[in-house]
Amino acid sequence: VQLQASGGGLVQAGGSLRLSCTASGRTLSNIDVGWFRQAPGKERESVAAINRSGIRQYYADSVRGRFTISRDITKNTVYLQMNSLKPEDTAVYYCAANDVHGGSTWYLTFDYWGQGTQVTVSS
Repeated sequence: VQLQASGGGLVQAGGSLRLSCTASGRTLSNIDVGWFRQAPGKERESVAAINRSGIRQYYADSVRGRFTISRDITKNTVYLQMNSLKPEDTAVYYCAANDVHGGSTWYLTFDYWGQGTQVTVSS
């Protein structure tokens, strides 16, 4: 599975961005996809995830209600709509995929990673 992330940029606090993650090699119906982020000096953290059926979604507490994960099967692309952005959302955002059923921790277990896209939120 190859993943191509895009859509990062510089935005003021309160603004919005939409990240895209386009997969190749497998269709979305066969992979779980997640978004992670890593800020300077901090560990990578899970942000959101959507399972292969599209029914199950996961959100970190820090983004629930502000971020929305969705997908377009026809484009084999997963999106992360980020609204009401805060300076603490500043990080490199990565998308990841898993083609093995991860059980109860499906939203944390990923084997394939795309390159990151920088999101910077100014105050």
